[in-house]
Amino acid sequence: MIIISYDISNDKLRTRFSKYLEKYGHRIQYSVFELDNSDKILNNIMADISNRFEKRFSQEDSVIIFIFQSLVRQ
Repeated sequence: MIIISYDISNDKLRTRFSKYLEKYGHRIQYSVFELDNSDKILNNIMADISNRFEKRFSQEDSVIIFIFQSLVRQ
């Protein structure tokens, strides 16, 4: 499971970012999304953040990505 939490001050950019994340997962709180744990999805999102969004973020904006691995062993 991947959790992405963000704090983006610009309303238009925040809306665009949340609509972007909706393509990959679902919202669990206002600024928090849950996504399936996939290397391909994670790589796409990280590339898009760097290439499409990061240059428009202010100094106060943040995006945090949490990656959870299964702890169950068989």
